[in-house]
Amino acid sequence: MTITTEQFLARIRLNPVNHLLLEKLPALGLPQFMLTAGCLFQTVWNLKAGNDPEQGIKDYDIFYFDDHDLSWEAEDKVIRGGKALLGDLADKIDIKNQARVHLWYGEKFGKDFPAFKCTEDGVDRYLIACTRLGVRVHDGSLYAPDYFDDMWHGTLRMNPLNAQPELFARKCKQYQQRWPWLRVEPEASVDEPG
Repeated sequence: MTITTEQFLARIRLNPVNHLLLEKLPALGLPQFMLTAGCLFQTVWNLKAGNDPEQGIKDYDIFYFDDHDLSWEAEDKVIRGGKALLGDLADKIDIKNQARVHLWYGEKFGKDFPAFKCTEDGVDRYLIACTRLGVRVHDGSLYAPDYFDDMWHGTLRMNPLNAQPELFARKCKQYQQRWPWLRVEPEASVDEPG
């Protein structure tokens, strides 16, 4: 058994921060705007484990795509606007223009990516395949290229679009500390270097 799109969307809204973000963010009017990453699947895992839906979620990732101005100043203006809109939530949000990722990702994470063409390209590069999820802010529709089976059943597989074994292993260990029922697929399992 797995969950449907409707059940997934209902569960993520049980996290009051997700709910508030999806209500307030449309006011920013950003292109290809999406709430994504851990705030979605970690909410579902928390609920499945009987935890508070917000437990341990360190930030709430918000992606958009604007390739008209790739400067840091333009992105920073959006970040400041988001923080002004969200008030007390400002410290929990992380807004990123996916059109700029290729400018800084290689230096920060050691692997270069080509320039993305849309917000979904950024979501598609998550380390773990089942975490590739996003809710489009403008209409509440879901982006879930891997559907829900692995996420629901706690199966962690390395994403072939971003195969970084050491980072993948580290992320899986972090998740398994919080949700011990998660399992790493044997063919994707990689030991961290000693």
